[in-house]
Amino acid sequence: MSTGSFQIGGHVIAPRVILAPMAGVTDKPFRVLCKRLGAGLCVSEMTTSDPRFWNTAKSRHRMDHDGEPDPISVQIAGTVPEVMAEAARHNVDHGAQIIDINMGCPAKKVCNAWAGSALMRDETLVARILAAVVAAVEVPVTLKIRTGWAADQKNALAIARIAQDCGIAALAVHGRTRDQQYTGVAEYDTIAEVKAALSIPVFANGDIDSPHKAAQVLRHTGCDAVLVGRAAQGRPWIFREIAHYLATGERLAPPSLAEVRDILLDHLRALHAFYGETSGVRIARKHLGWYAKDRPEHTDEQRAGFRAVVNRAESAEAQLSLTRDYFDALVAGVPPRLPVAA
Repeated sequence: MSTGSFQIGGHVIAPRVILAPMAGVTDKPFRVLCKRLGAGLCVSEMTTSDPRFWNTAKSRHRMDHDGEPDPISVQIAGTVPEVMAEAARHNVDHGAQIIDINMGCPAKKVCNAWAGSALMRDETLVARILAAVVAAVEVPVTLKIRTGWAADQKNALAIARIAQDCGIAALAVHGRTRDQQYTGVAEYDTIAEVKAALSIPVFANGDIDSPHKAAQVLRHTGCDAVLVGRAAQGRPWIFREIAHYLATGERLAPPSLAEVRDILLDHLRALHAFYGETSGVRIARKHLGWYAKDRPEHTDEQRAGFRAVVNRAESAEAQLSLTRDYFDALVAGVPPRLPVAA
């Protein structure tokens, strides 16, 4: 394996674990939290290249990078080279220091517009998009792809070579085809083949959910870094756990319940502040469910009760109070007492 850092353009990235972009998840509060807890790089959720939507509330939030730790990586999606180039320029003007192009999203509404992983079916168009975006901005441009469209249409290596030839600074490969969505098991042989053929940094993505798995995938593929996506939901400290294991070969002790409580409360406050109380409370609900999901200290019934109560909380104060009381009880080793209604 390589050293504990790598470069994207002039940016030194360390440690070698990256928060993968996830729509509706990797907003600024979550990116800042994951960076604080050990991620070497955090990639924004996908932003549209269509200028008609740049002034919507959703796009304005996605383009808000005030106070975010460097380097700021913003993912864009689209199908028209000139439009993608303009989107890259627009995001650089709004603080992006790395532009990431999405050719990995398997969502039907994205692929039906021939964006995301659907683009892998048209290698000529891929080359035109990549060349246009690279020429449009002076910051490094990265690319995220899948292994192909389907099991019998694996062309990740061909796309990877096109990317390198077009000046792409780094490449992330998800070890599934588009038709797998997020089902089945990620495979890493294709990623290893891509890494062996390129001179630019390559990142492995897919099913990396533990420090041991991260180290195993890095050994198998020879990649420069791993991307962690769904495994970070409700468990943002996974980044420091992976970083510690890669550096020392030893497992880091899991966070105490008190630390989990404090991390979660800070996350909730950041969501309320970023989105405003009404939207922040609503958006926080999914995060609360993820944080509670795998806690070994409580029963399925307690978890279900917690979700039911906090999902009814309409104010930031109520959401914070219910969450604090619930985790305080777990810290004290007593069964959490949840009110019948919030």
